Amino acid sequence: MIKSDPSVNIAIPKLPKEIEGLKEISLNLWWTWNPRGKNLFKRLNSYLWKESAHNPIAMLQSMSQEELDKACEDEHFMREYHYVYDMFEMYINDTNIYAQEPLPIAYFCAEYGLHHSVPIYSGGLGFLAGDILKESSDMGLPMVGIGFMYPQGYVRQFIGTDGWQNGAEETLEKDVAPIERVLDENNEHFTIQVPFIEPAVYATVWKINVGRVTLYLLDTDIEQNDPWDRQISSRLYTTDMNQRLRQQIVLGIGGYRVLEELGIEYSILHLNEGHPAFALFERIRTFMEKENLELDEAIEKVKQTSVFTTHTPLQAATDVYAFDMMSASFHDYWNRLGMDKEQFMSYGLNPDNPSAGFNMTVFGLNMCNNRNAVSKKHAAVATDIWQHVLPTLTNGKKAEIDYVTNGVHIPTWLSDELAEDLITSMGEQWTLIQDDTALWGFVKDIKNKKIWKISQNSKVTMVNFIRERVRIKYAHDGIDPMVAMAEGVLLDPDILTIGFARRMAEYKRPDLILRDLDRLQKIINNRDKPVQIIFAGKAHPADMNGKKILQHIFKTAQDPRFRGRIAFVEDYGENVAKYLLHGVDVWLNNPQIPMEACGTSGMKASLNGTLHLSVLDGWWPEAYNGKNGWAFGSEVSDDDADANELYDLLENEIVPLYYDIDNNGIPNSWVEKMKEAMSTIPASFSARRMMQDYLDKFYIPISKELQEQQR
Repeated sequence: MIKSDPSVNIAIPKLPKEIEGLKEISLNLWWTWNPRGKNLFKRLNSYLWKESAHNPIAMLQSMSQEELDKACEDEHFMREYHYVYDMFEMYINDTNIYAQEPLPIAYFCAEYGLHHSVPIYSGGLGFLAGDILKESSDMGLPMVGIGFMYPQGYVRQFIGTDGWQNGAEETLEKDVAPIERVLDENNEHFTIQVPFIEPAVYATVWKINVGRVTLYLLDTDIEQNDPWDRQISSRLYTTDMNQRLRQQIVLGIGGYRVLEELGIEYSILHLNEGHPAFALFERIRTFMEKENLELDEAIEKVKQTSVFTTHTPLQAATDVYAFDMMSASFHDYWNRLGMDKEQFMSYGLNPDNPSAGFNMTVFGLNMCNNRNAVSKKHAAVATDIWQHVLPTLTNGKKAEIDYVTNGVHIPTWLSDELAEDLITSMGEQWTLIQDDTALWGFVKDIKNKKIWKISQNSKVTMVNFIRERVRIKYAHDGIDPMVAMAEGVLLDPDILTIGFARRMAEYKRPDLILRDLDRLQKIINNRDKPVQIIFAGKAHPADMNGKKILQHIFKTAQDPRFRGRIAFVEDYGENVAKYLLHGVDVWLNNPQIPMEACGTSGMKASLNGTLHLSVLDGWWPEAYNGKNGWAFGSEVSDDDADANELYDLLENEIVPLYYDIDNNGIPNSWVEKMKEAMSTIPASFSARRMMQDYLDKFYIPISKELQEQQR
């Protein structure tokens, strides 16, 4: 029997019996999206809570037995503890959330953004996957996740005095992360041999509790493996194509084997991008061997029961493996499937470039009848670029790629102050109707003074957070004053603040707003209506152009003529993101159209009253109503024209609106625009709506068809 036992996994001190439930809560990420769960740990020791970077396991390890015993004598703490623990138990044990339940779903993704105490993510793809698991838990959907551990895969960003990005790998401290070893019947760490790789590759299995959903993680960094093989799961998105191929074999085929060994049965396979797509081959093998299907029958069943989500707006942005690399890894595998080499390779063959190699996105599109892009606009783009891959339907028309526009997990990304207002207005169960637009009408009833106060408090918190980071860096490293200025030490919480925080990639045009520095200087240094800009984001370690753009931004932030009103916040991640999303006034987004498949940071910003200023790409064409933010740019991106339009908007509309204040210092017209964003965007761009779309378009129809076939 396979099991997990946190007592041998996590070095939490023995807790007094009165509060031993804290261990159970700390080992389930449920607390990360429940304000009272977070505040319970904060009440236990606010200083250690901050020092542990809001990691309850690390905090509990730092507490003395005397302090824990003392907490049991605190009447107010114990009352809150019992309330929160009861909430947690009711949530975990409630199995009747979603009435029209689909058949079980296995969700495969290369990364998951869940919390900064588990750094197994790179960016937006991971946070989308994390939000999908959280929302599936909230809705009671029968889902299990598969991913990688990445013990050395998270890169911390350090900016040198010259503005050049440097990186340092952070080793995941498993003893202070909310992860558990999965144990076998002998109480040993459960280990699988990845099928069909020679020499043999082994992976141990860990798990993370995401509410009621379990995420299983594979880890090849174990003694049974050769040094080269130990590195397979060490780093996210390795640039070595041989190692990357092996990584994706382990994720897809090895991940599939994990579910088999654990006895976890599921009917629907959902692949988030092409990285885990080799699971489709293993699914064919399983149907042939366990259900005695012929090859063609197994392939049809895989197509019928699998969902493939693509995020790429370009053919070039996909993983393609040389045929000789594929042959070296799969020369025995295709025989096991009853295929020859030509048939096997044909599933990943791109008709537009057939000699390029085996294309993972083409493979996913070929092997899944249920295909979706991640916004309405992206669906049109994806259908166009993959038109020669998509099959012709019986009516003679080409198949199209459907869409499920991404959404965000509202309890995770909503500020605690706004969450408290929702609880006051609607009760603890407001999350059950979060995708109902009528719910968000409550925002209209909040007085402008209160909305503005929440916004300003968030900005002060953000500025203090940024300054504190610079102070700590100065105390440790003695940084140059110009670097301190560039990193935000002179930021002012009382002036209009624009935020640009996302991956530093050329197509995202991070420095578009810096295109005319003379004009920008006049906007920023306006004596009566000043503006400041905060940048954050990482360039991929191998992206030299992205690093050069970042360096340009940092050097501009060092320029004395901007008086410290341009800042670059180092080491952007989930924790920094929340401060910026809640604290800036305007969220800037200006990718080259149509390169933004969806984008979710603007959804998170709008949810908190931060106004979105964006080109009409990704999700924004579906959300923008003319009153809940701003749009600029033309259908065909032109850097000079787009920058000029951006400057015009700032000078003539955005800055004047922000500084149009009444006698009480409140910019009422600005706050009304905030209310419009907060009342029109959250419901339609929530993870709840997203998962309902997946249910309606894919999960439920697949389930019904399978159930019909079984009758």
